[in-house]
Amino acid sequence: MAMAHGKRVRLDDVARLAGVSRSTASRVINGHPNVRPETRHKVLEAIRKLGYHPNTLAQGLSRRRTRIIGLLVAMPARRLASDQFYPLFLQGAAQAANRRGYRLMLGLFEEPAEQEAMYVDVVRGGYLDGLVVVSVPRGDPLIPMLLEEEVPFVLVGRDPDWDTPYVEGDNYRGGYMATEHLLRLGYRRIGTITGPLKLWAATERLRGYQDAHRDAGLEPDPGFIVEADFTEIGGMAAMRKLLEAGPEAVFVQSDTMAAGALRAVKAAGLKVPDDIALVGYDDAPLAELLEPPLTTVHQPIHMMGYTAVEMLIEHVERPKPRTQGVILPVKLVVRRSCGALPQP
Repeated sequence: MAMAHGKRVRLDDVARLAGVSRSTASRVINGHPNVRPETRHKVLEAIRKLGYHPNTLAQGLSRRRTRIIGLLVAMPARRLASDQFYPLFLQGAAQAANRRGYRLMLGLFEEPAEQEAMYVDVVRGGYLDGLVVVSVPRGDPLIPMLLEEEVPFVLVGRDPDWDTPYVEGDNYRGGYMATEHLLRLGYRRIGTITGPLKLWAATERLRGYQDAHRDAGLEPDPGFIVEADFTEIGGMAAMRKLLEAGPEAVFVQSDTMAAGALRAVKAAGLKVPDDIALVGYDDAPLAELLEPPLTTVHQPIHMMGYTAVEMLIEHVERPKPRTQGVILPVKLVVRRSCGALPQP
């Protein structure tokens, strides 16, 4: 689409200048034969005057379906190899796509400088029916771009600034549940390692942690809250910082970060759970393999991927889809790292 006086030219602008309906303008652009010559001339003249260029994706959708959907992860590709969330999510997404006769295309970038260029290529390439978008931080330019280009999409993790389709685990409940469990075990100096707080999931888990304290008559200590980046190295660095404050227990917002936190505890000559109790988040396969095995909040990662793709296909195939947002339940899985179970 062209820009006119700093504003993006849309199909509605063409229809308004030509004095026709939006659907008539669309038929002209898509070469529909059942349009009167004088009407076609008006629309083509409006296109010329405005410098309008049709959205190639929208054209493709009006003529045919590609039956290809994109899965766009809004973080550097190297992060995927270190976080067990993504393989489980991808399995669920692929299963749903295959069952419905669609194919997945994975969109990744290596460096932040490549991010916006990739967005433009994916959004305006014309070869996708829609997108599932994972890990988009608040303020990212992708969401307004998708809305502007009228591309069907589903977010994995809400962005409260936009009224868009989404699927997520119950992050607030998970954060509350993990902290409440530690409080019930008698811990009072409870720290937390959050994910990036520009992500809605991380802020909701933190809010659950804070509210669990307040409901127990305690005010959460800001000195016990350390932000990290969902990586093992980030979890290790955050735990080193927390150890200076002397927590009795720590709620870590991902199992990957909890693995790093456990390493930091052991490197400091301390033991889990004897000196510090740990609770993670995700219930990824590594949680059971750690020593001691990790108490964690289970979220249905496979189902999140499956549901996101099912929801996207519904939005692609239905003019007025039924679903707008889905929050999947979470549950606490108790193992030895929190001190609730006896050591062998």
